[in-house]
Amino acid sequence: MDLTRWLTALGVGAAVLLLSWVVLVVLARRLPEGTAKELARFLPACATTVRRLRRHPAVPRRVRVALVVAGLWVLSPIDLIPEFLPVIGPLDDVVVVALALRYAGRQVPREVLLDAWPGDRRIIERLLGPVRGQPTGH
Repeated sequence: MDLTRWLTALGVGAAVLLLSWVVLVVLARRLPEGTAKELARFLPACATTVRRLRRHPAVPRRVRVALVVAGLWVLSPIDLIPEFLPVIGPLDDVVVVALALRYAGRQVPREVLLDAWPGDRRIIERLLGPVRGQPTGH
């Protein structure tokens, strides 16, 4: 690849990255305050929850393994969706962590999981769904 093609590819990549940042800023301004804050705090709260659950004696080994795999997925530089894409970039990380937490929610006492969550309790309750045996309210 000659220098001109390499510089063109680099310029296109930089333009795409800049455009994705502009789109992210525009979307962030249009989102309601609560939603934007929830999204910004979701993965850090998940990381704290995983760390707390890893040490809790009520968490079975298979759940710990699932949580560690989800944590490694988030930390891995290899993603199904590249991180630099606005809004959808971290989507694969969020989905993997959400699935791991839902799995933990079926295997671990609910109060243990709720106590491990550092954020707004409504977020983790929404992620976990209704308690089994309780009506959904619909």
